[in-house]
Amino acid sequence: MKWFSRFATISKIVYRYGLRDMLLPHVHADWLRHIVRRLPASAQFANQPLPVRLRLALENLGPIFVKLGQVLSTRPDLLPPDYAAELAKLQDKVPPFDAELSRRQIEQSLGKPIEELYACFDPQPVASASIAQVHRATLFSGEEVAVKVLRPNLTKVIEQDLALMRFAAGCIERLFADGKRLKPREVVAEFDKYLHDELDLMREAANASQLRHNFIDSDMLIVPQVYFDYCSREVLTIEWMDGTPISDINRLKEQGIDLQKLAQYGVEIFFTQVFKHGFFHADMHPGNILVAPDGRYIALDFGIVGSLTEYDKRYLAINFLAFFNRDYHRVATAHIESGWAPADTCAEDLEAAVRTVCEPIFNKPLAEISFGIVLMRLFETSRRFHVEIQPQLVLLQKTLLNIEGLGRQLDPQLDLWQTARPFLVKWMDSQIGVRALWRNLKNEAPDWAEILPSLPRKISSLVDEKRRHEMRDAYAHLIATQRRQNFWLAAIALILLVSVLLK
Repeated sequence: MKWFSRFATISKIVYRYGLRDMLLPHVHADWLRHIVRRLPASAQFANQPLPVRLRLALENLGPIFVKLGQVLSTRPDLLPPDYAAELAKLQDKVPPFDAELSRRQIEQSLGKPIEELYACFDPQPVASASIAQVHRATLFSGEEVAVKVLRPNLTKVIEQDLALMRFAAGCIERLFADGKRLKPREVVAEFDKYLHDELDLMREAANASQLRHNFIDSDMLIVPQVYFDYCSREVLTIEWMDGTPISDINRLKEQGIDLQKLAQYGVEIFFTQVFKHGFFHADMHPGNILVAPDGRYIALDFGIVGSLTEYDKRYLAINFLAFFNRDYHRVATAHIESGWAPADTCAEDLEAAVRTVCEPIFNKPLAEISFGIVLMRLFETSRRFHVEIQPQLVLLQKTLLNIEGLGRQLDPQLDLWQTARPFLVKWMDSQIGVRALWRNLKNEAPDWAEILPSLPRKISSLVDEKRRHEMRDAYAHLIATQRRQNFWLAAIALILLVSVLLK
């Protein structure tokens, strides 16, 4: 009955915001188009653009659907740019839950009364979102901490909404013209993963700890310390951070913060995370960033992180290097070789499409280039050529857009390309240059030292094994041939015997 009640609520929202109009262009079957046209739709928001109506509908459906919209906003490879841009405006600010519930959640999760855990605990939350809320506290050792607590009884509601989303995704894939291209079931599965990752605060604690380790001596970024003795799946306790919200430009100027340097720091932090560590904060929007009095960034909220394999890095290196050299043919062939573009893709056509997007960049002052627009156009190209967009690279794209937006807010003349290029050239030289070859040889030296002395014996063993296999196969073939011959001889003998007896 609860499932039916939730479905009824969703139906009312679809009616109120006239989302029927969003479905019609994607229906290919005449009978289904006729049914969709007959669905009722309110005229209340008819004068609003469809992307705005979708955003308002998701906000009214509640925090889980808001989270889904946020995930969809990072997939411009699947959505038109106007939809992706509008969904990026979604905010998941919700009223805090009762302080007594928060207290009970902490005590049940950590197994002690709250008076034994914290010397001081403020029951009034300092921040509240769809998944959790944050309280300020003090440990008995004197450290000021932030205590993040999951909303209680959240799992049941989430699983209910996810079940409805999976059902809807299956319908969209079967009934609508763009159903398969949009990969709705894949999107819901991706959202399911992100959501359950955020529901495990121990995972967030581990992410924060790893990021802090990577930047422990950094003069650009501060990552709060994690207190693992006060963490669980439902509770996260980290160092309290005092700083100025990065969106408060006027206050930063009053404090004498060098905004130009801060913008450059953001670019360098991003590329350091991606290319040096292969592990990056994937939710670097203004709400998750403070600025310390000494001008360093302070990172918060580590629920969503991205990681890159050596293969991903190599792919990016090839494409960046080709881009530097304006070698669009290599960009095209790299996509086909990697399997991200279908094998039957015409490299020349893909090359021409990439050139159309990227070449205008080189005809303008670099400070006027918006990488956000470039990436959007590249994603449009990917839709045309059915290029598979890897989830980790979508997170990378989302983070790059956040960093670019922050940088341009701090320093409108920020040249993202010029700032990043020296770092990328240096990194690529270390990865695919002569020095990289020498480093890899040194790293593999212990293994070679062990393998080389035994190599003749191993080769001989392989040769002997091959010979044994060949002899075994030959013997088996001989036996099979002999059996066939015996069969026919026996058959001939039987025929002759029968013919003699019949005489």
